[in-house]
Amino acid sequence: MTTEVEYREIIYTVDDPVATITLNRPDRLNAITDRMGREMAHAFERAEADPSVVGIVLTGAGRGFCAGADMGRLQSAAAGGALAEADWEGPDPAPGDPNAGAQFAEGYGWMMSVRKPVIAAINGPAAGLGFVYTLLCDMRFASHTAKFTTAFANRGLIAEHGSSWILPRLIGSAAALDLLWSGRKFMADEALRLGVVNRVTEGDVAEEAREYIRSLAATSAPKSLMIMKQQVYKHMMQGLGDSIRESNQLMVDSLGREEFREGVQSYVEKRPPSFTRVP
Repeated sequence: MTTEVEYREIIYTVDDPVATITLNRPDRLNAITDRMGREMAHAFERAEADPSVVGIVLTGAGRGFCAGADMGRLQSAAAGGALAEADWEGPDPAPGDPNAGAQFAEGYGWMMSVRKPVIAAINGPAAGLGFVYTLLCDMRFASHTAKFTTAFANRGLIAEHGSSWILPRLIGSAAALDLLWSGRKFMADEALRLGVVNRVTEGDVAEEAREYIRSLAATSAPKSLMIMKQQVYKHMMQGLGDSIRESNQLMVDSLGREEFREGVQSYVEKRPPSFTRVP
């Protein structure tokens, strides 16, 4: 069981069936420190283990989602100093599926192996590593006021933390290179047109993301959600034939599970399904 610790730089709440993780340094546009990264990972681990949680929303406090890595840490690194270690009293968090394989064990790759749906609710600026956080979520909902930038090239850096892998898969290589090379700022409407985000709303973006998860909880088997997520990301790295063979076996397995029986029975009886939650 995940050990509970005191969070100082995030807020973690659960309102069945949704866990909300809020980056909480609003005076710094939620810039990421080492402690914040560990707190966030710990909260994801808690949400995975909680059977009341069907999906997870990641958002920011105040007027921004995340301005990227804390500038003080970047200044220290630029001056040749070591990055400060987190003042962290908890155990090393280990979110994500350990059976997902080595491809998801590097850096923040664990976000893609979290066993439950993860939606970024982008309520304001998302830059640098904060932008990458959104890419590693399964879906991205944005406020109409959200603003994005990769910013890496403008700091003399490269495409960090897997952005060179996932961004071209979302929007194509040319559009990805434009955003990475230029570091230009772009707004939610362009992000939607490019395919960086899935939805843009003028309302409460975090609440819209939570409502989406509530709709999943009411209609879809959590076990199916988990396996489909694993299929999509794993099969992005496989050939077509291997993907079909594995999916065929997964289909055979699913036919023997209670979720399948409940899905069919609820349809026949014209009632909402009552699927078992999974940790």
